[in-house]
Amino acid sequence: MRIIAGEFRGRVLKAPKGSNTRPTTDRVREALFSALASARGGFDGAIVLDAFAGSGALSFEALSRGAATAHLFERDRAALAALEGNVRALGLSANVARVHRRDVLKNPPISARPPFDLVFLDPPYVFDAADVLGMVAQLAAAGALADDALVVYEHAAPSGDSVD
Repeated sequence: MRIIAGEFRGRVLKAPKGSNTRPTTDRVREALFSALASARGGFDGAIVLDAFAGSGALSFEALSRGAATAHLFERDRAALAALEGNVRALGLSANVARVHRRDVLKNPPISARPPFDLVFLDPPYVFDAADVLGMVAQLAAAGALADDALVVYEHAAPSGDSVD
């Protein structure tokens, strides 16, 4: 798994072993970031929330392309080890890549300031979509999302829930 574009282009990322995480493939990330760049006009200065960070690939791709900072939330021990190793390998400071070792559903970052303007939600499929979307609603109600925030949510195909 490599970073596709920007400052860290070509850098290899490590993913945690096991089935608790599903790293987003290079092709999917390339398509996703192309669409996001078009929708946002780029990534410069973005404040990113990576709610179920895993390896951190989505946040690192955003940072590589100009995002200002990323808050990466992860609770799985193996994923945290890979995530922290990737932060070190990329030479990112704690002010740029802020790793939070906690369950974002139980303790969402509702007091975040400045608010997040790019949110990645790629939880393990075992999570109920209603819980994930409820967390997003809490962020919005608390003012932790920018008015023009973009939320990217990858979930299991059978889920009928939608984001408004």
